[in-house]
Amino acid sequence: MNSINVNQFRENLKNCVQDVINTHVPLKVTDHNGDDFIVISAEDWEREQETLYVLQNNSLMQQIVGSYATHTKAQGYKVNEDQLNEIIDL
Repeated sequence: MNSINVNQFRENLKNCVQDVINTHVPLKVTDHNGDDFIVISAEDWEREQETLYVLQNNSLMQQIVGSYATHTKAQGYKVNEDQLNEIIDL
């Protein structure tokens, strides 16, 4: 994560915001009192919120663990050729 002070942020607001959006790297801004805030793109914020939702949902986490276990044992669901072709055509 990159860091700048609030004066640099204010002077370069447009470039700072565009950089955060393009690189998907949050920006930590420190004010005169040493307090910080983070600038993050809306896309990244939404992705983080979805991740937090999944991590906090026990049912979803159990499904993921179960799927991973069957995958590592090669016991998961296997699609047939027709199903695979249908998926590829999407």
